[in-house]
Parts: sequence; C-alpha cells; structure tokens
Amino acid sequence: MTTVDLDRAWDLHSQVSVRPEPFGALLYHFGTRRLTFLKDRRLLAVVRSLADAPSAREACRAAGVRDDELASYRSALTALVRSSMVVGRNP
Repeated sequence: MTTVDLDRAWDLHSQVSVRPEPFGALLYHFGTRRLTFLKDRRLLAVVRSLADAPSAREACRAAGVRDDELASYRSALTALVRSSMVVGRNP
C-alpha cells in the first residue's frame, strides 16, 4: 500500500492504547510493543474519531482538517497504518 485511501473506513488497532499528552498523544501497540508520538492535536482527533466515521476523510472533516491539508493527514495516517497502529475496517 502506498497511501491510505481516505474514502475507506479505518480503525485504531484493538491492541493500541492512546494516552493524551500536552503535545498530542502517545500511541502504544501492545502486540508489537511499538510506541508512536502524535505531535498534532488534530491528528489525535482524527485517530480518535476513526471508529465512528464512515471514512478517514469524514474523520478528518470532523477534526477540522481542511481540503488543502488532507494530503499531509493522508501521509500521517499512512505511517500509522504501516506501523500497525491503524487498520482497515471490514464492512
């Protein structure tokens, strides 16, 4: 996969814990033991709203991400998918 499809539904992996911090958040994957720092509060809002949104694009919109910012949020979500923090939701 080269990039996240923003029109697809995604979820935080069931083994990932989110700990909010003043700078954003820490994500810890209990399965891989990988730690990821989110340094953007809006990205944290996107990640938290993935489960309730019909698509990543809608999660971004709900977090206030503008259309001209979607490319960088797609890149961030792609990195989270590659590190198994975020997974595709099955229909």
